Amino acid sequence: MKADIHPKYNDVNVKCSCGNAFTTRSTYGKDEMTIDVCSECHPFYTGKQKILDTAGQIDKFNKRFGNKS
Repeated sequence: MKADIHPKYNDVNVKCSCGNAFTTRSTYGKDEMTIDVCSECHPFYTGKQKILDTAGQIDKFNKRFGNKS
C-alpha cells in the first residue's frame, strides 16, 4: 500500500434525531455526525412499517388478476 494516500479512519459520535447516540468508525472528517434516521427509529427495523396504498393499486390488481388461478 502506498503511504499517505488513504483517508484517516477515526471514531465518530453519531446522533440521531430520535435521540439515539452511538459511536462508530468512519472516514468522515468531523468528530460528530447528525443523522435523520437510525436503526432504533426506522420503521423497517422497529416492525411498525406501514404500506400505504393511496392510489388503490392493490385493489385494482386484485380486481384484474385476483380470480385467476
